[in-house]
Amino acid sequence: MNWLNSEAFTVLDQHIIWSDMIGNTVGLIALALGWLRNIGTWPAQLLSGAVLVAANLSVHQGGGVGKQLVVIVVALYGWYAWTRGRQQAQDGTIAVRFATWRERAYLVGGAAIGTLAVGGLFTAYPSLSWSPWADAYIFVGTLAAMYAQARGMVEFWFAWLLVDLVGVPLNFRSGLAFSGLIYIVYGALVLWGMRDWWLRSRKAGQPVLEGAPA
Repeated sequence: MNWLNSEAFTVLDQHIIWSDMIGNTVGLIALALGWLRNIGTWPAQLLSGAVLVAANLSVHQGGGVGKQLVVIVVALYGWYAWTRGRQQAQDGTIAVRFATWRERAYLVGGAAIGTLAVGGLFTAYPSLSWSPWADAYIFVGTLAAMYAQARGMVEFWFAWLLVDLVGVPLNFRSGLAFSGLIYIVYGALVLWGMRDWWLRSRKAGQPVLEGAPA
């Protein structure tokens, strides 16, 4: 733990620690694998979450610790779900689709209620987090995004964008500069991944005409 949370280098007066750098680099790889619908995204996310627990403990960011523990649990679920459903698409990868309106309502409603509950907990116990509502938003938003990814929903990319909007400034303020920088790269990857999944979901939804080439 001491080695992971020691300083790796300094850039523009920002102190980069090993756990922050390693965990987010692996997380970036996991996001790229998710874009490619490669099942390796889940073990990569699991490893990233385990390393980033140490990073968030070092800056007293309780919501961040909780988020990474959720990442580990949901990564196991996603690994299982994608293993079962990897043959749903014609190329042997996970099939992607847009969520139904009911699923969207559950995701948004669950995220709102979850944020209120977790934010209230962090507010009641200030020792858990110095930024309770931002931490709660990121914690619950990450859970919603990863669940949607495990279900192959295109909306998972939108959820990640909404998490990034708060996650980038919070990480800089928390002293996790590498997390802030890498989240900007995440944003670009999310936009590309969103476009790819969106197009694939449209192709999957188009009927195949009899006699037409595949």
